[in-house]
Amino acid sequence: MRCVVFGATGYIGGRLVPELIQAGHQVRVVARTPEKLAEVPWRDRVEIVRGDVTDDDQVRAAVADREVVYYLVHSLTRGDFSDTDRQAAEIVATAADSAHVRRIVYLGGIVPEHATLSRHLASRAEVGAVFRESGVPTAELRAAVIIGSGSASFEMLRYLSERLPAMITPRWVHNRVQPIAVRDVLYYLVHAAALPADVNRSFDIGGPDVVTYLTMMRKYAVVAGLTRRVVLPVPVLTPWLSAQWVNLVTPVPRALAVPLIESLVHEVVCGEHDIAAYIPDPADGLTRYERAVELALHRIRNAEVPTRWSDASTFGAPSDPLPTDPDWSGGSLYEDLREHHTSADPETLWAVIEAIGGENGWYSFPLAWSLRGWIDRVSGGVGLGRGRKNPRRLHLGEALDWWRVEHIDRPHLLRLRAEMQVPGLAWLELSVEPDPRGGSNYRQRAIFQPHGLAGHLYWKAITPFHNAVFGGMVRNITGTAERAPADDAASPG
Repeated sequence: MRCVVFGATGYIGGRLVPELIQAGHQVRVVARTPEKLAEVPWRDRVEIVRGDVTDDDQVRAAVADREVVYYLVHSLTRGDFSDTDRQAAEIVATAADSAHVRRIVYLGGIVPEHATLSRHLASRAEVGAVFRESGVPTAELRAAVIIGSGSASFEMLRYLSERLPAMITPRWVHNRVQPIAVRDVLYYLVHAAALPADVNRSFDIGGPDVVTYLTMMRKYAVVAGLTRRVVLPVPVLTPWLSAQWVNLVTPVPRALAVPLIESLVHEVVCGEHDIAAYIPDPADGLTRYERAVELALHRIRNAEVPTRWSDASTFGAPSDPLPTDPDWSGGSLYEDLREHHTSADPETLWAVIEAIGGENGWYSFPLAWSLRGWIDRVSGGVGLGRGRKNPRRLHLGEALDWWRVEHIDRPHLLRLRAEMQVPGLAWLELSVEPDPRGGSNYRQRAIFQPHGLAGHLYWKAITPFHNAVFGGMVRNITGTAERAPADDAASPG
């Protein structure tokens, strides 16, 4: 079928597209920033168009001549996400109806009966209702916790279980949950395209196990080879307080942790399995919880995580062009520029640069970077905990600690855009040029465009530390490249 996928740069969308291709469908993907798809392995097998779900014209163009619309977008980290998601759903629904689309497939969340819903679950349910009432047959697949390498729910579970052998938890850890493996979510999404035309409804989808969140943590510990987790539930930890704790202990930022935890306050268990009448269970059955954890950990340990929750851009992150681009004009601009000649060959130096961040570190004053990361987390930012997917190779649009890969010209230039909490826009450029005399030249630029007086004061306040931080980066990056063999240049000095 001719399919269009909204949200192809996100966690589920990035995994669904190759599954649709494998099933023989013609796929068009819609992305606000198509450049983020420059290095995905399936790029040449799909049609990529630029589009924002809140832009009527772009959405109409995206759904034109399509038979199936996959909608995998939500604005969870925005303060006004409910209004934004409703508006976007109405635009897509109207465009799909006008284009005579045969089916909409939407991934939402399980809605508990007789419960006051969290803002997150209420919004997801509202979006589903918009699609079902659009005049286009809609399959709304409702899932609870999705278990897969890189999912926000799994990352929260993993870090809580691994970092805290003993923990005080809220009462909701005893609520029942029906997790589902990401492979089974994708199975249902792909097959939903071929549902009969008279099917216009929601379906609960879940794995074969109904467990408590506490049981999920303890079973995770068993699969991961950890000691038994000691848990003491207390009644005073509200969802908001729990989210603050998750924000500090896991890579999941507070803006995302709050709606996830608010959803877990309810018991999220499938109320029906009616989808089996239309889509049979997978040939080898739905994936048991322990098996889903095993599969996820295997991908993580082998650096084979195709998508992560952090692949989607953080709301509020800068999207303006680099201030030195030709179309930028006016305003103040601060720059810390450092250059250094090194005896290391360009390939070895580039290998060190591309391996920066995550477990490899930032080659400079670790305490300062760690402290800045904690400050960012406490203030609601992403901090350093997002890490990186692969220890040696980066991809355009990938999250890298509190940065995002904005541009990569291998093996010459890496440009990172800051997503930390700062009063302005910030970039970090690392570049390599071969030297005709031998070795290579390393160039490093930290760029800051302040917003208001606070931005100017911020830059002035941190300038005294630049020599230790940025100067240290120059010395350690080039030093590591000079000491490292060409085939093992990614170990920090």
